[in-house]
Order: sequence, then structure tokens, then C-alpha cells
Amino acid sequence: MKNSMKKMRVWPGRPSPMGASWDGQGVNFAIFSENATKVELCLFESPESKSEFCRIPILENTDRVWHCYLPDVRPGQLYGYRVQGPYDPESGHRFNPYKVILDPYAKAIGRQVVWSNEMFGYRIGDPKEDISFDERDNAEFAPLAAVIDSGFDWKSDRPPKIPWHKTLIYELHVKGFTKKHPQVPEALSGSYAGLASDAVIMYLKDLGITTVELMPIHHHIDDRHLTEKGLSNYWGYNTLSFFAPDVRYASSPVPQEGINEFKKMVYGLHKAGIEVILDVVYNHTGEGNQMGPTLSFRGADNVSYYRLSNENKRYYEDFTGCGNTLNMQSPRVLQLIMDSLRYWVLDMHVDGFRFDLASALARELYAVDKLSAFFDAICQDPVLSQVKLIAEPWDLGLGGYQVGNFPVGWTEWNGKYRDVMRRFWKGDGGTTGEFATRLSGSSDLYEQSGRRPYASINFITCHDGFTLEDLVSYNQKHNEANKEDSADGSDHNYSWNCGVEGPTNDPSILALRERQKRNLLAALLLSQGVPMIRAGDEIGCTQRGNNNAYCQDNEISWVSWSITESKKQLFRFTQKLVRLRREQPVFRRRKFFQGRLIRGSGVKDITWFDVKGREMTDEAWDASSAMSLGVLLAGDAIQEVDERGERIVGDTLLLLMNASSEDAFFILPACRIGLRWELVLDTFDLNADAMAIAETREYKLKNRSLAVFILVKKPIKNGAK
Repeated sequence: MKNSMKKMRVWPGRPSPMGASWDGQGVNFAIFSENATKVELCLFESPESKSEFCRIPILENTDRVWHCYLPDVRPGQLYGYRVQGPYDPESGHRFNPYKVILDPYAKAIGRQVVWSNEMFGYRIGDPKEDISFDERDNAEFAPLAAVIDSGFDWKSDRPPKIPWHKTLIYELHVKGFTKKHPQVPEALSGSYAGLASDAVIMYLKDLGITTVELMPIHHHIDDRHLTEKGLSNYWGYNTLSFFAPDVRYASSPVPQEGINEFKKMVYGLHKAGIEVILDVVYNHTGEGNQMGPTLSFRGADNVSYYRLSNENKRYYEDFTGCGNTLNMQSPRVLQLIMDSLRYWVLDMHVDGFRFDLASALARELYAVDKLSAFFDAICQDPVLSQVKLIAEPWDLGLGGYQVGNFPVGWTEWNGKYRDVMRRFWKGDGGTTGEFATRLSGSSDLYEQSGRRPYASINFITCHDGFTLEDLVSYNQKHNEANKEDSADGSDHNYSWNCGVEGPTNDPSILALRERQKRNLLAALLLSQGVPMIRAGDEIGCTQRGNNNAYCQDNEISWVSWSITESKKQLFRFTQKLVRLRREQPVFRRRKFFQGRLIRGSGVKDITWFDVKGREMTDEAWDASSAMSLGVLLAGDAIQEVDERGERIVGDTLLLLMNASSEDAFFILPACRIGLRWELVLDTFDLNADAMAIAETREYKLKNRSLAVFILVKKPIKNGAK
């Protein structure tokens, strides 16, 4: 084969930037490997090629970066690497030159992995398992990178830069959100272009969201065991390339066109004033544990890229539940992540990141360390320190649950918020105190460290778990479609007391479910902090009780756009809540409530009441049976200024919440002379007259309901002056 290979001009090139870089005249290739003894660049003619047409030994090695420059190569060229070195799994080394590997800095994927036994560095079925060595060539099946031209006319693109306290996040899957959308052309459905279509942008604007959080769009692999079952890794939390947008979400299979399509999507969303945040998975890769394939990092330098067991480097430290953990102790791995993040901001113009299992990134030796090199690097970076940073503040290792412990500058998915909101509205006793703390911004988690209420990303549901519809409709998971005997997913029994499990025609059960959805959405959108809505919850989408639909690339997971009247009602209700939040500053404060009199106003910034209109006492907070309470948010007591230095003044709002199964008769707080309470909404009755004014201070709040009042001036009657 070598004799038939083409010869190409090869120049020394540069050790940076890493990856394949087109400069308008040729391409520079650079790959890091500390322990390699030889590196070869392999060029392929097409995705159908069974072998490389040119294999080029890279002779230059600078600071353990192997590099060369090919003046005859152009964008679109497919390539991979063969890396030689020791094969000694018990010392952590797994080099295998018979395997073509993907460039860890690949900007585009020209061919996806094709599963075969040749994709493994060891002999499948050998009694020695992964210690054995496989000499079969995998060139026919290996994933290949494509050289790209990074040039793009961004015109007048500007990041929307929505302030955190005004942010409303909408978590969606690029494919699933538009795959069945009736107004997205079929050729664009499920794609980046589909997400940027006029119909979708209009929907997002009508709903009132400010920021879309895209589930992983980094190129990922579909696990072999899933493909053999006819399934796929739909969610995408199985990254293989930290630089390449997944070509499966592009309307064109041409790698360069996919890159440009992603950029056009970002441009279109920015033009509509919508930010783009990426859900990124830097804690592990799709290569799995020691029994996994050799696709990229493992073959480039296993010891450098992965955290290995101190007892036996044959095995991996796994804080992610996915088989491996990236080695953040390695400066080159830290550089890889930082280069990737900067690439997505500077070249792709995204506005921020949500870090999957972020605690794993902060593990220096073993424990999670908020002063780790990763956080230091982010904090001092002039680019990354200015974008939105969201942590999923846990991993699966010991001590990995770190809600409230991330540094200043970071926000966090607040799992404690999710849990207590569900428990309170489900009717669990003993939750009132924590419910109040979470509703008012979780100061116990964030205030002492100098962070603000918007450090808390509040959510009721997310991609992982039940949809909102299923949360109030199922007591048990129904994951049979995953073909794992329903052993996967959370085993938590929600017991929402909403009657029969799953679909029903019983009007009373349906009414209760609809009300519970409204309660949860109202609590979410009227809490301090940053709300996040799972796409489709606002129109009652279901996954048929599947709480772990990670492998369901089908109508189980895709957003259903078959809109019934009840779905329209829920959408309109959500719109109303979003509008109320946007118009009333008391729901999006930049500072925590203090619960004390504000100088010059004579009122407290926040006051909690029981059903009798009395301020909550310690005994009332401690009562395990208490499931009803009210809170007054004093708009005229806000001591803040906006971005322009103007004082923020808003209305005073009153929220009443009744999570019990019995009606509650609230006595509304007394008003000053000339003022009265006006009903804004009641989750029990969508037809309640929004202009109805409470003539008395008593209000009957039906069971499992929430009501909102606004303090208004009392109208003048009988010609009085």
C-alpha cells in the first residue's frame, strides 16, 4: 500500500495553533503527544475510502507537539493520525499504530465512526481482554476530520448580552425541537437552519425567552451497544470532538457547509435578540473505560488525556459514570478545553456555556476544589470571563454534590430548588421553610460567597427526567423503549396524587394535572434567580412516562407541535407569567431580600404571611403540616439601579400559595389608605377577571393553587375629590 501512496510536499510547519489550520495557501497540522515515538498524518480521498492515499511521517516535534505544513492541501481534505508508542495498559499506555485516530482538535467531521471490532485497540474476545493487542487496520471504519476554512462574514453581528437578572433560559435539542415543526421546511427540519427559521424564531420571541441553551452539539458518537439495539445517543452527552459541531444537525452533509450553517443560526438568533448557550461535556469523552474503543484521545496519549487509577493505570478514574474522566491535571488537557471554549466564543460567536457534571472539572487530586486550575484559567481569561458560565454542580464521585460552592462569576443549576418545588406542590409536609428560601433566591447558598440571586439557575424539569406533563401524570418511570428492562433512569417515586397513571379522560384528574403544571410554572417564573424552561413544557409535551429518553431519537423525544386547546391555554398562561416577570422588577432583583424595613419607605422588602394575614413566626415555619403561605414583595422598597444608573421602581406584588388538598381562606395584608389589592392571576381559574378588585381582605384560594395580586390605587367613587 505504501508504494501506491502519493507523495506530497512537506514543510516543518508550526506547533501552534493545534489542529489543522488553513492559512489561505496551505494547511498546518499540529497534534500533542508526550509519550509517542512516531506520528504519521494520514490523508483520505473521500468518506468511502478504505485506506489513506497518503501517509506522512511527522518529523518535527516541538514541546511534545508534532507538526508539519502541507502547501498542497486545501479545505475539505479528510485526515487522521497514526501514533506509535508503547502498548503497556498496566502503565497506562495504549498506543496502536494500526488504528487511525481522530485529531483531538478536529474542527469538522468528514466521516463518522463505523462500528467494527477493528475500532478497538485490543482483541475483542481475547482472554487477556484489553491487555491484548489488535493488529487489524481500522482505516475503513475510523472517524475522520476535515480541514475547514474558518472565514465567515459575520456582518454586524453583536452578542445580545442580556443581563443575568433579565435572562430566561430555554433548554432545547436542536433536532428534537424542529423535527416535527409544521412551519419548518422538511429539508431544514431537525437542523441548525431549522432552528434559525422565521417560524421558530417567532415562536421563541412570542414566548418571551431571552436565551436558548442547546443540548450538546459537539460531535458525539452513538455507543455501539445502542446502535446494535437500533437506538442512538440522542442527547449527545458522549463527546468525541470538542471543536466540531455535529454534522447530523446540519441540513447538508458537507462539513464546511455544516460549519457555516451553525454560524448562520447564531447570527439569526442574535439578530432576533436571542442568546445562544451551549451545553458542553468536557468531563469525559465517548471512548469509555479500558474496554472502550480507540478513537482519538486514547490513541494520541492515554496517560496524558485521562485520569488513571493510582493503583493500576490500566483502569480509569470515573467521576462521571461514563467510563472515564478527562485529566484536568495535565496542562495540555486544560489548554484543549480552554482553546475549545475560546473557539466557540470567538469563531462561532456563542454567548456562554453550561458545563455538564462540572464538579469533575474541579477535581485536582481527588476532592472537588473551587480554587482549581480550571476555575483559575476561566477567571483570568479576558474572553471566557465575560460570557455566561453555568455549572451543573455535581458529578458521581464522592463529595461531588457542590450546589452553592462554585466561585464568583459562575451560576449553577440549583438542584435543591427543583427538589423542594416538586415536594411542596406535591403536598409533602415540612417543606414550607425551604420552599420560601428557594422562592426568594436561595440566599443560604449564594449570598455569603458574594454572589447574587441570579447565581441560581432555577428549574422544575430539564432534559434529564420527566417532562412537566409527565411529572404530574406518572408516579413511576416507563422506560421500556430503552431496552434496558427499565433499570435505567431515576427510581424516585413522585406520587403526585393526580389519579390514574398516564393518559386519562377523567375531567377532574385532567383539571388537577393542568393546575399543577400552572403552579409549577408560576413558581418557577416568579422566583428570584434565573428561570429555565424545558422546551415543550409550555405546550404540555409528553415522553409517555420515559424519564431517561437519552437514546430515543424519535417521537418520544421530539417536541410535538400538535396543539390542542389545553396546550394553547398552557402556552398563553406561560406567556402571561413571562410578561409579568419582565414587567415587574420585584421578580428579578439583582440583590437578595433582607426581610427588614427599608430606610425611608416604612415597609419591609419581603414579608411572609400565614393564611390569617399574620407575619410568619418560627412556630409557623416549623409546622410540618403548613402547606399554605403568602409573600409580599415590596416594589417601592427596591434599592437598586439599572444598567443606566436609573433607580428601579416597581409595583408591590402579593403571592398566595396553597399546596394542600383543602381550600385555604387567606386574609390579605392590610393596605395603606388609598390602595387595594387587584387580582392578577389564579392558577385554579384561568377565567378569573384579571381586573376584579378584592372588595374585602379575604380571598378563598382553592386547593393546590397559586394566586398573584398587585397593589393599586383605589378608584375614587361618588364624585369624591
